Amino acid sequence: MSIVETISFKAWLEDPQEFARKLGENHKKTGFCGINDHPIPESLVNKSLEIFSEFFERSEEFKMQYFKKDLGGARGYTPYKIETPKGGKHADLKEFWQVGRNLNEDHPYRQYMFNNVHVSEIEDFKRTVNELYKAFDEFGKELMKAIAIYLDLDKQYFNSYINDGNSVLRAIHYPPYEIESGERSGAHGDINLITLLIGGNKPGLEICIDEEWHPVETPQSTVVCNVGDMLERFTNHRLPSVIHRVNTPSDVSKNSSRFSIPFFLHPNPDWFIQTLGSCVDDDHPNKYPEGIMADDFLQQRLYEIKLL
Repeated sequence: MSIVETISFKAWLEDPQEFARKLGENHKKTGFCGINDHPIPESLVNKSLEIFSEFFERSEEFKMQYFKKDLGGARGYTPYKIETPKGGKHADLKEFWQVGRNLNEDHPYRQYMFNNVHVSEIEDFKRTVNELYKAFDEFGKELMKAIAIYLDLDKQYFNSYINDGNSVLRAIHYPPYEIESGERSGAHGDINLITLLIGGNKPGLEICIDEEWHPVETPQSTVVCNVGDMLERFTNHRLPSVIHRVNTPSDVSKNSSRFSIPFFLHPNPDWFIQTLGSCVDDDHPNKYPEGIMADDFLQQRLYEIKLL
């Protein structure tokens, strides 16, 4: 039996309170929850995987055209073995492509977000990637409503804090590799509020509970949702950001590629992350008496993982 439970998104439409309870309790227990019957079309997921696979199969020379070093991995291509887990000694054995929110030039958050990069040589790249981003963004905002309910907040509590958040969609390719390390992506916590992951059902994703590693096993087409460091901080660890990694199980060949697509849901850059009062009491003193701006928190973490 998997340590990560899977619930149906249909329950959100039928009984929002019960869905919110299940999502919240799973997050409280393991930091992770699988969600099936979700609104992200399988055809869109498959098309996106095809497009990203085509890109990652191109030559290094071709891919490096889309590496914008000064963007710190925020947009476009980031090469193999660049990103390093916080406190880690070895870079992750992965390359990735990242897409963010499209904003008008006069938008007040424009200073925080770069222009997206698109691959004109691959047909339907821009349209497909933008559609997938939009689908993830809308789904994530619904899940934040459920989290608000679980925290005894108004259902719409997070709306104005995430409506133009600095959320990013990342397509990750873990290429075949020699015996360098058993970990393709080292142990880490996510920076953001919540992460939605396509590809979490593939062998390799593991979470650390009580100092033991457990494989995440979910049904096909499941989206895995986990708590990030910002939400952990906001809830004073009531909802934990659980450390996880991508390993290579002994029965899976290191000579095969692995793909996954996480969507990191971030708040608006100017959201001031202050511990939620209802999550603080005598038994749970405030771990973060000093608040922090979301963008400051993000920049600090990007520096720690060597993307800046």
